[in-house]
Amino acid sequence: MKSDRTADLARLAELGQQLRVDAVRAADAAGSGHPTSSMSAADLAAVLLAGHLRYDFDKPEHPANDRLILSKGHASPLLYAMYRAVGVVDDEELLTFRKLGSRLEGHPTPRLPWVDVATGSLGQGLPVGVGMALAGKHLDRLPYRVWVLCGDSELAEGSVWEAAEHAGDQHLDNLTLVVDVNRLGQRGPTRHQRDLAAYARRFRAFDWHTIEVDGHDVEAVDAAYREAAQTSRRPTAILAGTVKGKGVASVEDREGLHGKPLPDAVAAVEELGGPRFIRVDVQAPPSARAPRPSSGRLELPRYEVGEKVATRTAYGQALTALGTARGDVVVLDGEVGDSTKAELFAKEHPERYFECYIAEQQMLAAAVGMARRGWRPYTCTFAAFLTRGHDFLRMAAISRASLTVAGSHAGVAIGQDGPSQMGLEDLAMFRALHGSTVLYPCDANQTAKLVAATADGEGIRYLRTTRGESPVIYGPDEEFPVGGAKVLRSSPHDKVTLVAAGATVHEALEAADALEAGGIPVRVIDLYSVKPVDEQVLQEAAALTGCLVTIEDHHSQGGIGDAVAECFADGRPMPRLVRLAVENMPGSATPEEQLAEAGIDAASVTATVRVLYERVVTS
Repeated sequence: MKSDRTADLARLAELGQQLRVDAVRAADAAGSGHPTSSMSAADLAAVLLAGHLRYDFDKPEHPANDRLILSKGHASPLLYAMYRAVGVVDDEELLTFRKLGSRLEGHPTPRLPWVDVATGSLGQGLPVGVGMALAGKHLDRLPYRVWVLCGDSELAEGSVWEAAEHAGDQHLDNLTLVVDVNRLGQRGPTRHQRDLAAYARRFRAFDWHTIEVDGHDVEAVDAAYREAAQTSRRPTAILAGTVKGKGVASVEDREGLHGKPLPDAVAAVEELGGPRFIRVDVQAPPSARAPRPSSGRLELPRYEVGEKVATRTAYGQALTALGTARGDVVVLDGEVGDSTKAELFAKEHPERYFECYIAEQQMLAAAVGMARRGWRPYTCTFAAFLTRGHDFLRMAAISRASLTVAGSHAGVAIGQDGPSQMGLEDLAMFRALHGSTVLYPCDANQTAKLVAATADGEGIRYLRTTRGESPVIYGPDEEFPVGGAKVLRSSPHDKVTLVAAGATVHEALEAADALEAGGIPVRVIDLYSVKPVDEQVLQEAAALTGCLVTIEDHHSQGGIGDAVAECFADGRPMPRLVRLAVENMPGSATPEEQLAEAGIDAASVTATVRVLYERVVTS
């Protein structure tokens, strides 16, 4: 038995060397990459792959597969070497690393079916892993383990500690974090270098079980993984002391080699014992069935025309109804559920509601993790606070994640709370995300329909809601397809087109009434779908009136004005375009005063159109 154990350990050590060799070869073939960062974690990866990961590589969609997140995504040569070891990537493909058209990108993405989420923006792997672990315990209710391999440099990121606290609070004993403490970051030593105890103290403060280990002692690493699996009611952090560039004397523990292929790859491969091909048969996951969430008929709330309802309230009520009809809908909120009205969902469906507290990065990351497990997450906070999580949204788009984000209390219309609480950049931020959808309803029935429409969408979907009450202008049976717009006022004699969304729709309608009374008929378009926009409706209005005035409770950059202007790019006839937006720095005032001060209330719109009309008439 002892000889068998010795042979097993020797095989693990050899596998670690194979992973190092393949990482060196891949980076050398690419002429770029991070081989030394891969080499430090090779033994950690070898022991995990050969002895502890439960995964069917032929069925990456298997519900009981363990989840593996390479948070230190720059060490992608290591991940691809692991894939070669299990036989899903051959040697020829390995050497296409970082080349045009290759699946083996510089940092991993879900172009590969075994990659759940894109990594490379450091500090995101653990927060996403927390979301997957929450799904495993509370939604899927399956025995898979979530493994996150991260570097020591990224432990400087605040998002890591948001995740650490959340995991400890939620007793996520199905989560294991493996930290490759190799002492060196990009430009030099990390803050704590190889002081494993310093990291351990921090994780223990968040109620984690910690294990300190020599990351190149395969027997000790194996024991650490076993200990993690046997630990209950606490997540485990394995703090592994390693050497960057391990195995090649000329690059071991040396500064200045991060992100560079080895100077002499041929000699390095020879020093590591040469190429080999140890084939690893990964443990199969246990038999399991994917959860089958309940489904039923969707009965959205209905509001009477003329009734006054805040769109945030309609959001909460519609979301609750959606949760009743669909068991795959989950909600995450940043401790403002009484304001976003997500608390209505929490009261009806507490088992699918996740309080993330004031940790917007963790909230969005957890939603990504749940989305990648097949759930339909809705995340909610003030629109202003979503700016803190923008990088998580950017990476979610790269991960091909599908989730809905609701930003409430948007614009100056919130009133007295002042500029720190006003979302005035959110439309620009979400429009810039790849493949995103941006929706901005103006009344309760429209909000309810758009909540339902986002349930089956793809990519990042943003729904902007407003704090104050507004009159219902649409009947409950009106439809609002994504990519559409509504023409609320029109005649063959319209002189100008007003384009608004959300709170400013009501200002545009009031202005239109005043202008009509003064003999200036105008067209009014409700651009509730800000991305994609209804180009046909806008172009028809431009052809008829020759002048568009956009009115938005948002900064002028990147919002509705830009969305409209883009419809007339590529040589299409450009109408006169006037943009009314928030150009000032707001203070505290009533909502009505805020809109007037920003020049986007009905009176300002009316005055602007009159000036435009007079210029046309007198020119």
